[in-house]
This record gives sequence, structure tokens and C-alpha cells, in this order.
Amino acid sequence: MFKEPSGSASGMPKKGSETDIDEGLYSRQLYVLGHEAMKHLQASSVLVSGLRGLGVEIAKNIILGGVKAVTLHDEGTAQWADLSSQFYLREEDIGKNRAEASQPRLAELSHYVPVSTYPGALVEDFVSGFQVVVLTNSPLEDQLKVGEFCHRHGIKLVVVDTRGLFGQLFCDFGEEMILTDSNGEQPLTAMVSVVTTGNPGIVTCLDESRHGFESGDFVSFTEVQGMNELNGICPLEIKVLGRYTFSICDTSNFSDYIRGGIVSQVKIAKKISFKSLLNSLAEPDFVITDFAKYSHSAQLHIGFQALQQFCAQHGSSPRPDSEKDAAELVTLAEAVKAQGPPAVQQDNLDEDLIRKLAYVAAGDLTPMNAFIGGLAAQEVMKACTGKFMPVMQWLYFDALECLPEGQEALSEDKCLPCQNRYDGQVAVFGSGLQEKLGKQRYFLVGAGAIGCELLKNFAMIGLGCGDGGSITVTDMDIIEKSNLNRQFLFRPWDVTKLKSDTAAAVVSQINPHIRVISHQNHVGPETEHVYDDDFSQNLDGVANALDSVDARMYMDRRCVYYRKPLLESGTLGTKGNVHVVIPFLTESYSSSQDPPEKSIPICTLKNFPNAIEHTLQWARDEFEGLFKQPAENVNKYLTDAKFVERMLCLAGTQPLQVLEAVQRSLVLQRPQSWSDSVTWAYYHWHTQYSNNIRQLLHNFPPNQLTGSGAPFWSGPKCCPHPHIFDVNNPLHLDYVIAAANLFAQTYGMMGSQDRSAVTKLIQSMQVPEFTLKSGVRIQVSDQELQTVPPLYYLENLLFLICFLYSSSVSTQQKDDDTNFHMDFIVAASNLRAENYNIPLGDRHKSKLIAGKIIPAIATTTAAVVGLVCLELYKVVQGHQQLESYKNSFINLALPFFCFSGPLAPPRHQFYNQEWTLWDRFEAQGLQPNGKEMTLKQFLDHFKSEHKLEITMVSQGVSMLYSFFMPPSKLKERMNQSMTEIVSRVSKRKLGHHVQALVLELRCNDEDGEDVEVPYVRYTIH
Repeated sequence: MFKEPSGSASGMPKKGSETDIDEGLYSRQLYVLGHEAMKHLQASSVLVSGLRGLGVEIAKNIILGGVKAVTLHDEGTAQWADLSSQFYLREEDIGKNRAEASQPRLAELSHYVPVSTYPGALVEDFVSGFQVVVLTNSPLEDQLKVGEFCHRHGIKLVVVDTRGLFGQLFCDFGEEMILTDSNGEQPLTAMVSVVTTGNPGIVTCLDESRHGFESGDFVSFTEVQGMNELNGICPLEIKVLGRYTFSICDTSNFSDYIRGGIVSQVKIAKKISFKSLLNSLAEPDFVITDFAKYSHSAQLHIGFQALQQFCAQHGSSPRPDSEKDAAELVTLAEAVKAQGPPAVQQDNLDEDLIRKLAYVAAGDLTPMNAFIGGLAAQEVMKACTGKFMPVMQWLYFDALECLPEGQEALSEDKCLPCQNRYDGQVAVFGSGLQEKLGKQRYFLVGAGAIGCELLKNFAMIGLGCGDGGSITVTDMDIIEKSNLNRQFLFRPWDVTKLKSDTAAAVVSQINPHIRVISHQNHVGPETEHVYDDDFSQNLDGVANALDSVDARMYMDRRCVYYRKPLLESGTLGTKGNVHVVIPFLTESYSSSQDPPEKSIPICTLKNFPNAIEHTLQWARDEFEGLFKQPAENVNKYLTDAKFVERMLCLAGTQPLQVLEAVQRSLVLQRPQSWSDSVTWAYYHWHTQYSNNIRQLLHNFPPNQLTGSGAPFWSGPKCCPHPHIFDVNNPLHLDYVIAAANLFAQTYGMMGSQDRSAVTKLIQSMQVPEFTLKSGVRIQVSDQELQTVPPLYYLENLLFLICFLYSSSVSTQQKDDDTNFHMDFIVAASNLRAENYNIPLGDRHKSKLIAGKIIPAIATTTAAVVGLVCLELYKVVQGHQQLESYKNSFINLALPFFCFSGPLAPPRHQFYNQEWTLWDRFEAQGLQPNGKEMTLKQFLDHFKSEHKLEITMVSQGVSMLYSFFMPPSKLKERMNQSMTEIVSRVSKRKLGHHVQALVLELRCNDEDGEDVEVPYVRYTIH
């Protein structure tokens, strides 16, 4: 029995942590959670009760997340059935305590998180020592006891369960949880155009883009001219009126608005309240995971309670596909419905759904545990940190589409346990699917975070673990420290090893029967001799685990060509998506694309920034232009005799810019000592942050008016001010030290970080006096940037060509990009931000934006891969109904789930022939006489066989034939073979691995009308 604790635990851990955050390890997660949330996480101790597959998944994710400590509780011993999803148990662990057998492997995940075990009963004194308690696969009686105690004492509770293809999640984070940030998104900002006086005041933003605010948001104002009362006012709640307008408080007594202003979203902490488990059972609130199954949550709320009663009465779950047990569960569910309070009662019980719950409840599936376990671990992190909206309070999920389609029914005898590691899966799908899974040959592209999770799931479900089965994984990368936070197959001693080799070795320990072949190849045209026709045609499917859109689209094209299923997925912080591509059934991944990222206008970067993103991009461009590109160009100039000739072929002013940079690097700015590097950096600081700003203000004074009489410096144009160098200003000195070191490194010289020595050097320098110039043209729009005075351009270009051809330089430059990069970019960006009165960015945020780093967290990865492998079940079974498959988008922060059927491929037609992207013409290049088809024969073939007159033929970027070619060229090509034409036009021989060519056609029908037709697979061998 429970006893009252001697001291209650605090619901929210104290701010701060005894341990500093290891940014090298947690860098990607920090971009999801932030430093404050991470400190709260590091102060939280978590109890995970139940170490079957679901429990170990949750424990793995929260240990990777970096909590203070994790205690594993399980009173049971490992059984054969546990090996179906418990990836840290081995066959030799059967009969041992599950928690104790798992502890050493879980402890390896992070040396910052102590992992201990507790084999006893959950008494009050023990439970009171935790901030969060997680109960998995536990009896309802235990849940209620622990739940009531936790609710009374402010301990956060997560109850989670999976039963075959069904999942259940419950959260109780107390009566007063402080939510600091409900969505984790960066606060929005907008430029103010007009603010009216009235009750309420109406704010109109510049119409460059929508403000993005929602009613109920809080905002603050800065830099408003005229209506000064808004500057520094406490955050105001707004009501959105339109895309560019919203209302605020009563502004009737405020001064008149003149111009300018920035409005920023403010995240306001709020209290949210949870009901206890007992009360929430009677009055449930649901998070809907699939709106196509809106009624399932209420039905499963009854079904899971009935299932708990069944297990309590029989000591086990209903037998797989047992009609007798299913009927008993329906009877129990009817009783729960009838006896339940009004909030639980339903008009009708969905008996078919409850029967299916009974059929699969004995199952234990790794993909379900990965998905539900990822969600549950994220809820633990929410409980620890107060960041992101928790599940309020029940979440139910099912993946019944994974079951066989149509009337194909499983029988009880096909689902009986055989005392092997797949028993939990056979209980759901029968032994037939297990055999199919073992024979699969899959290609996994990428062994990063998603790749590691996929390999783990593949091993646990038995993919490629039988006769003839295999998994080929390729990844070029080596393991880095930052990978260890979410790529859970890797350990600190694996750093610098190859990802693919290491992952293959580790996953073979999880399931010794899996056959993994590891490669270190990039996927692209250059490796098609490796991943050739023989390799690709023998595959059963492809799973992408890539972070490059180009590589994803390349693999998508290959899967369309070879007609192979593709499982595509990706994550971004707490967001994740899954896209399934099935030959002839769905559209391809490339059929729909995200809109391109909005680019920053060049004139905004050069002269008119108004946000830290603008100054960071400018600083990044500055880094490239000063230290990277010039060094590369000089090295090319010194080693390539035709460098200048090639530069002259570039468009616009590029030849002049490149050759001027080469001249500066080789002669005009070449340092001879460390002192010269400091001098260069000091002078360059004055050029960028003082002289150029003074020249800009000379051209456009602060009181400048436009042609229409409006102030020039208004709206998105922030009026800058020049800096005066202050050797006591750390930011000024940071810039000079970083720039001087980078400049010295470029020439292979030693640098220095001695701030006092650099200060003395600077104090001895005299900066040349800057003279404002008249007639200097500063472009105010990107259109003006296109116009260049031709005389100046040509004179300078001719001078540089003469200089460069007459120079004799033998020194080789060195481009070392390992040190001071972020120091320079942060300092350069913040100095420019100060010029324009833009709020500065810290190093953490600057690295995220300038480095274009993708935020990542283990919880999202686990959940997404769980969904991928649920789709894999359908692919291997050969589901042919479009509605059986699910594309998905999730955001664990909100939480939000969207499942939708993939789109069918668009249909086209010529004559009466329908076709999609999966169809093609097949042309046999080798004729019966042993000779290859000529171009003329190719054209005649399509005219006679398909009644199509070909007007153009292309292969890749090579035009092989067009009706408007010169007659002499046409005559020459007509009698040449297709492969000969391809080799001549592309100027390279076809590799021996090439068995077929992809030819694109433009055709006319018999009426002379242009028609769209499929591509041609022209077989050579």
C-alpha cells in the first residue's frame, strides 16, 4: 500500500542546473527547446515503469534528451514475446529482470544521464522523488493509485499503452502547470505602416507580407515615431482584422502616429489545469489524431477500459483473432458504456472496432511503440520544461489500415506464438507476413537520425532477416559529437567512424539475423555504375533518410524509373512528415513540392536591412567574399592557365569583381606579418561600419524625401548611423581579432587571440581620413543593380587583364575554414545591426540562421519512423487500395496530427491511350539482325506503331533530334545509331553498366497537333 511521503516533490524543477549544457552534444536539440527549457530538463528526474518495447522506447528518447536522471522500474522478467519490440534485450536475457537487463545499454546513450533500476513495488516514498512518472503497459488499478498520488503531490504523470495496432496516451500535469511557450515558433515581427487613434486603435502593417498574428496574441512596439506611448508599453492583446491589420487597446488619448515602428509578438506564460486520471476517465477530453476517424477516440476510451477488465479477469490479453475472446470484449465494452457517466456513453458501440482491438491486443509492434513512444517522450519533456502544449488529456491512435485488405481474414492458428522474437508481430499479422518481410531487399539511403531509427525498426520487424533478404545502406558521412544526441546507434567512441559501417554493425547486435550491406556512396548520376539496373531491379523498395531535397528528388526519379515503392520522410524540430510512393497507385514525391524559400532582396542586404536575418545573411556573404571565394579564385588563377579566359565568359560585372579580388589578394592587400593582418581588419572595420554608412547618409540624408514627398527613411528602410571605433567595446575588438585571424590564415600565417596585444597595435594605428564622394551611385532597388556604367567597367577590366597576364606569382594560398568563422559572422552581423538599430542576435541564434542548421530532436524522429514502418507493413503486403496508405504531417509541439491518403497520379491521354508518370514506351534498340536501331528507324517505329510523328528527341540535356536542325546535320544523324548520337552530342562514352537510355519526346498526332506522351525506355542490352 502507498504511504504518505516524508517530503513532496516540486512539480516544476528549479530553474538552472548544476551542469552546464554541452552545446557540442545538444546543439540541434537546443534549437528546438532553447537554453531555459534545456536547463529545466537537466533538473528533472524521471521514472519509467515497464520496460517492454514501449517503455524502452520512451526511456531511450528522454535519456537522449538529457534529463537529470532516469530510473527504470519493472518487476517482470524478459520473455520471448518481449524481443518483438524491446531492442535492448537479447536472447540470452530471457529470464532476467527486464529493467536490469536493459540498464547497461540505456546508460551508454548519455554519460550525462545516470540510469538506475528499481525492481520493487511503486510505494509512495519512492515515487515522491521524481518530477515525472511514466507508466507503460500497466494495470488500470495501478494507474489509478499512482495517478491519485501524483495529482495530489504535483508530480507529472504520463500513462501510455500500445496494444497491437492501437495506442493510448494520457497526461496529468497537475492543477496549475505553467506553460511558457505553446508552439515553440520564433516570435513574429512586422513593420508598422499606420496606427489610428480610436477605441480600439487599428494597426496596419506594410503590405510586403502578412503579419501572421492570431487573435489573442500579445504584441509590443518599438521605434514608433509620433505615437510614442506605444514604445515600451506592456504587451497588448490583439484582435486580427485582416491580413495586414489588427486592433489593439484604446489609443484615443495617444499622440498622432507619424511613421515607422516594429511590432513584435510576445510569448506570455499561462496556467493550464489537468484533471486527475480518475476524473478524466469519467469526463475525457481527446486530442484527435485522425479526423477521418473522429469517433474512434470515444469508442476506444470504452474499449481500453473493457480490455483492462478482460486482462484482470484472465491474466492475459484476448487471444489473437479469437472470435470467442472478441465477443467477450464486446460484452465488457457494452457494460462499460452502460455503466459509465454521460460523458463516456455513446449512442452505439462500434462493435467492429472493439472486435479488431481484441484480435490484435496481444500484439507488440515496434513501429507502434516508436510512434506512441516518441509522443510520450515529448510529453515528458513538456512536463519537465513547460514548453509546448501538452496533450489535453487523452490521445488514441489506431493503424487498422495495416491489416490485410478486403475479405482476406487471419485465422487464430496462423497467429499462435512460436517462442521466437517475432511472436508479437505474428499475433497481429500472422506468420505469412513474417516470411515476406524476411525476404525483402531494401535500399536505405542515409544513416543519420532517421536512418538509425529505420535500421532499428527494420531489425525488430525482421525486414531482410530471412533467406534472400538484405538491406543495403549508404552514407558518406562520419560520426560527429552532435550526432550522438539523436542518432542513437552511435556512441562517443564511434566519433570519426563511418556512419554506415557503424550502424550496420550495431543493428546486427539488435537482431543477429539481419543482413546489412554498408556503403559510403553519394547517390547521384556519378554512382549509377554502382546502383545500376541489376542492383535497382532486384530491390523490393527504397527508404530515404536524407536531408537534401536534390538527393530526395533524384531517388524519387530512380524509383519511378524502376517502378519501386519509396518511403520518404523528414523532420524539422517537432515537425515531421511521411510521404509514401507506390508504383501506378500514387503520385511521386516530386509531383508536389514546397514553395521556394523567400529570398532577401539584394538592395536590402547591401543598404537597407531591417531584421537580424538580413544582417546575418550580409555577414555570411561578407565572410564568403573576404575569406573563401578570393582564396579559391587565387588558387585557380595560380594553377589554371585558362582561368582569366574562363572568367571573361561570366555574365555582367562578375569578370571585373573576380579579377579585382584576385589582384587585391595577390598584391594590393597581401600581408607580410600579423601586424599587417590586424591593420587590414581594423581598416576594413572602418570601411564597413563607419565610412560606407557615412557615404550612404551623404547620398540619402536622414531628412531625405522621395519624389512623392514621403520620407525616404520610412517603412522598411531604417535610417542608420555610423560607428566610432572603441577599443574598449568588446564587439569592436571581437570583429578585428576574428577578421585578422581569418585573413592571416588565408595566407598560411599564424594568428593570435591576445586581446591586449591587438589593442596596443590598434592604438598605434592611424586610420586614413575618409572623404565623402559626390556622384557615387547607390542602388535603392534590385533593378538598379543591373545597370553598370560601361566605360568604367571596360577600362578596369582591360587594366586587370593586362596586370594578371604579366604577373608572376609563385606563392600558394591556403584556405583554412576551421577557426573564427562564427566569431566573425556574429560580430559582423551585430555591428551592422547596431548601425541600423536592429536588436542584436546571440551566438546561438546567429549560428542557427547563418549556418542554416536544421533543428532536430529524438522524439520527432522516433515518431516519424514509426509511421514510416506502419506504411512499410502495407507495402510488403501489397496493398492496392489508395485509401489504405497514409501520408502524414505531425507537430508534436501543438500537438497536431494530419493523416491523408496520397494523391493518385495525374492522368494524360493521347488518342485513346491513358498514361501516368509510371507509364513509358519500351523500345528495343537491338534489332533481330544484331544491329542497333538508327535514328531514322526510331522515328519510323513510332510513326508506324503509335501513329506519332516525333518532332524532338532529347536525352538528359542533350538534344538528339529536332525538326528544325540544319539539313546537313539531320542527314548525317539519320543513319547513325541512337547510342552513337548520344555519345557524340554529350561528348562522353556510355558506361558498360548502362543497359537502357531514357529518351524524352515531343510529338504530333495525325492531325498535326502537339501531344504529350510518356518517356521512352530505350533498351541497349
